Amino acid sequence: MVSKQAPNAVQAAAEGHEHTHGARQRKVVMEVKGITKTYQMGSYQLQVLRGVDLTFDDDDFFAIMGPSGSGKSTLLHLLGLLDVPTSGSVKIDGREASKLSEDELARLRGEKIGFVFQFFHLIPTLSATENVQLPMIFLGVPEEERRKRASELLTMVGLGSRMEHKPSELSGGERQRVAIARALANRPTMLLADEPTGNLDSKSGAEIMKLFIDLHEKKHITMIMVTHDPNIAKYAHKIIRIKDGVIQSIDKT
Repeated sequence: MVSKQAPNAVQAAAEGHEHTHGARQRKVVMEVKGITKTYQMGSYQLQVLRGVDLTFDDDDFFAIMGPSGSGKSTLLHLLGLLDVPTSGSVKIDGREASKLSEDELARLRGEKIGFVFQFFHLIPTLSATENVQLPMIFLGVPEEERRKRASELLTMVGLGSRMEHKPSELSGGERQRVAIARALANRPTMLLADEPTGNLDSKSGAEIMKLFIDLHEKKHITMIMVTHDPNIAKYAHKIIRIKDGVIQSIDKT
């Protein structure tokens, strides 16, 4: 993890990339350099991000925190290739996002990045297994493989007996587990979560965070999570604190 605004983190990150995690060499999965984001609001320009440099590898689990309007959700959307920066560079697996066509970008996003949202965004008329299969349909995964993978993922998140239930028949925590299984459907290298426990009670929220930790440690998925809750942020390895579009600090938990 590298930040121009956090000088001490630069050396730490550089040293970290020379180290191994056990016997495994850490791998850089995303780099952003000098990214800014400005929105035109009539005659007024709103600058949300003001030049951010970050590097993420497959051993990273970060929480992003900041006051409302600080730029944390905008940053997450740029990292997820859901939006493009006004200036600066976003590279994923060494590929410069700005040089890709819309189709190439959509496919890269579908293959490399999983998304988990506060309000789940499940299709209410589909069963849990059908919801998990959706991202695979977009990438052309054959039906038999879709069913097999959806079954394995739902079992992994503890919903092996709830596969045919629709969202209305599931608790909030169970719906978020379905959303996590869906996010993992295409075997992404990164999982981005926007307030993933914000719509859950504390017990369900803790269970979801334990699931995130398990996924991170066993599958080496890069985890980047926006949260307003310091108790949830503590589950991450480090906390990126952002204010007025600038990274203020990167703190170990």
